[in-house]
Amino acid sequence: MDAARVVGLRQGLALLPMSAALSEAVTDAAQARRADFWNLPAGFDRVLAEWSEEGPVAYVESEYFGGVGEENVAVWRDAHLTLGPLHLLEGELMPPEGTPVCRAMSSRAWALASTGGPRSG
Repeated sequence: MDAARVVGLRQGLALLPMSAALSEAVTDAAQARRADFWNLPAGFDRVLAEWSEEGPVAYVESEYFGGVGEENVAVWRDAHLTLGPLHLLEGELMPPEGTPVCRAMSSRAWALASTGGPRSG
């Protein structure tokens, strides 16, 4: 996929910025676009679920200016949505468990994703 620009991060993670070209390349015109995300291409959630068979995958949208903004996230593992979709809209108070992005990127979220649910003990 020529439009994809994977950026390697620490701890075995990678970032795939959603450019306009990538969005166009992965959009499935036969699928409806999800209304609860700003830029998630139609049908791309199915691709993310498929990719998650290799390890956890998070889709993250975050936009802030001057300390005010919004977040949308979802995490998949083993082809299943395991966290979210979570949203924090402008003007909403931050939940005690943290912002959606913090929750998606926390080690607990990845542990939940890897087990399919909360760990006992």
